[in-house]
Amino acid sequence: MKKFSGLFFLLLITLSLGISANETASKDATVYFITPLDGETVTQTFKVKFGLNGMGVAPAGTVRDNTGHHHLLIDLQTLPDMHKPLPATDNIVHFGGGQTETELTLGPGTHTLQLLLGDYAHIPHSKPVLSKPITITVE
Repeated sequence: MKKFSGLFFLLLITLSLGISANETASKDATVYFITPLDGETVTQTFKVKFGLNGMGVAPAGTVRDNTGHHHLLIDLQTLPDMHKPLPATDNIVHFGGGQTETELTLGPGTHTLQLLLGDYAHIPHSKPVLSKPITITVE
């Protein structure tokens, strides 16, 4: 509990002062979609699996070199500020528990998905680990 309290306190100070931690990512790190694939047609509720090479996955709040956790960017026109904690919105979904897959429900039509790795404080790494965006069609 003491370790958690210390990390939480550090996170609060970082957020309140607007300080960006910007952890360093492994230079060869890549994040990608295992499923769905670019151009795929899916049902309204579908499984999304995240892939990561060159780094490990750890829950938010875990300070460990070469790790991070996934954020799913849905239909974003502009990338978020890469020097600040990522906000949790309908378009930026956090997987701070270290999850590597989810079930997603989207309305019919064309959607874009992109993955972005965040550090222990939800801040993208100094060299962002960002997937190529994919486009899917929801029936």
